[in-house]
Amino acid sequence: MSDFAGMEDLLQDFLQEAGDLLSDVDNKLVDLERSPGDRRLLNDIFRGFHTIKGGAGFLNAGELVKLCHLTENLFDRLRNGEKELTPALMDTIMAATKGVRQMFGEIAQGRQPSPAAAEVSAGLQTALTTAAEPAAASPVAAEPIAARPAGATAATGAGEQGPDWRALHAAISGQSDASVPAVARRTDTTEGGRQDGEIELSQLQPHFPPEGRRSTDRPGVAASAAPSGRRADERAAARETTIRVDTARLDQVLNLSGEIGLTKNRLTSLRADILAGRTDSETLQALDQAVSQLDLLVSDLQNSVMKTRMQPIGRLFQKYPRIARDLARQLGKDVELALIGEETEVDKTMIEDLADPLIHLIRNAVDHGVESPDERRAAGKQAKSVIRLEARQEGDHIVLMVADDGRGMSPERIRAKAVEKRIISEEDANTLDDRQSLNLILLPGFSTMAKASAVSGRGVGMDVVKTNIQKLNGSIEIRSEPGKGSVFVISLPLTLAILPVLLVLLEDQPFALPLSLVREILPIDHDRMQEVGGRETLVVRGEILPVIALARLLGWPQARRPEFGVLMQTAERSFILAVDNFAGRDDAVIKALDDFRPRGVAGVTTLSNGQIVLILDMKELLSDLAAKGERDTRTTTPRALELLV
Repeated sequence: MSDFAGMEDLLQDFLQEAGDLLSDVDNKLVDLERSPGDRRLLNDIFRGFHTIKGGAGFLNAGELVKLCHLTENLFDRLRNGEKELTPALMDTIMAATKGVRQMFGEIAQGRQPSPAAAEVSAGLQTALTTAAEPAAASPVAAEPIAARPAGATAATGAGEQGPDWRALHAAISGQSDASVPAVARRTDTTEGGRQDGEIELSQLQPHFPPEGRRSTDRPGVAASAAPSGRRADERAAARETTIRVDTARLDQVLNLSGEIGLTKNRLTSLRADILAGRTDSETLQALDQAVSQLDLLVSDLQNSVMKTRMQPIGRLFQKYPRIARDLARQLGKDVELALIGEETEVDKTMIEDLADPLIHLIRNAVDHGVESPDERRAAGKQAKSVIRLEARQEGDHIVLMVADDGRGMSPERIRAKAVEKRIISEEDANTLDDRQSLNLILLPGFSTMAKASAVSGRGVGMDVVKTNIQKLNGSIEIRSEPGKGSVFVISLPLTLAILPVLLVLLEDQPFALPLSLVREILPIDHDRMQEVGGRETLVVRGEILPVIALARLLGWPQARRPEFGVLMQTAERSFILAVDNFAGRDDAVIKALDDFRPRGVAGVTTLSNGQIVLILDMKELLSDLAAKGERDTRTTTPRALELLV
């Protein structure tokens, strides 16, 4: 049973709003580290923690309230000039925001959050205590306190940390300040860091304990315990299923729906006229106009509905400055992450799938790409390195770029490392150009690190990048220049709901190919075909390309030799797909196959004549072809090298 039974709607609203607030706080903390005296940032961060604390109060999440309250108090002292922001203090604050985010994860699973880590709470308490000591020792600060009338704040610490609970108690109960129970006072500093005159909030708010509860006091803790055998970081939360939509876009959808309704009524009237025998030219012309108008309105409605799925990619970008900052500090580097094009809109369904690839690319840039400050100075560079995370729209594609100004990558070194790890042979390495050599880092298990660390070195990260980008029907390009830096360019379709496709025929059966992979269409001259390594190839503008028959990929019998070829290019290879004929181009509305999905099929679409067409997943088909050993047995090219052709 959930600890938040009956509050599910409130819970989801809180997690959405508080998550955005915390991401904004993380970004402003990174900015604050560069400008410690910026009062606007201090006030904004203070308000962020205060708002999160208020929302947690409605959910009665005591441990979250306690952690936010301590952090809020610390920022109150920072903005009042009572404490100076130091790197050590910033680390404590960053650890607190990490603890808040972990508590969000527990709340999302329907459990009251566990207490913050002991070192985090102790660090905050120590920071608050040391901030108050100079003020307590100051004789100037003691005079106004003694002169205050009854009912006023009894100590500077209580007034700065929250409401004057003693005065509030006296006002409600009608008792004087002196009659407040002595248990509510503290005459000296306690182990928890409370100061002279500070009220223990748990005594005044028994229903809302800011000091937290024991694990045995949490209702439903046994029923909601996480499954055993899995680490906490592996318990992934459910994908977000809600979306924020500008009301102007909804208004546009509503207006178009009304226009379509009027056009439908017009068509109904014309249908009745035609059934009644009115087939004169005026009626037919009116029918043609109504159908054309309906076609235009439906296209506009489709585009408007698609826009409701689009979200600014800045919502994804905003969590990366904190990640880059933490890793750079851990590695002793000075790194700034510059965000460009945050307003670029991406399909909502793609944003979550982009999170992991971008994290790996940014971590790679910080760990491998940029040098230490001393190395950069020795190379004549600025001590601070800049990593750019950029997004822009180009036609019907979204382009994401992660670029650094670091040491760059050497194709020769990459080839040597691939030979050392026995991914390719030395003979094959000598045949690779620079582009193919750089693409070797995308292969599973490849790493230039001599020894794996806690950050990298296992050859997993770039494989994750390639795999996730391929799932989104995208491609990745790597450019690098030794001594000047590296650039990773990711190209993605604007949306996954509508896919431009090329319709090809195998005998009389149509199949759909993603148009983003198609470079050109060409006739196949069988007299010009040659065998290289046991495979049929064609030379196109000086480039030797393998020819793969679609029938062979699908396992169909090949009744005749294909007459046409589709020159296709993925992130790893270029090749010619041999087909019997073409049926044109179309914008396919993809229908996913949830219950039954054959390998090599990305989805289905319906043509204008009602025929159902399979949309082929070329990367999966090519992978299966290599894995099952269906290549010509005479070829000796390793699979790792094939991926780079």
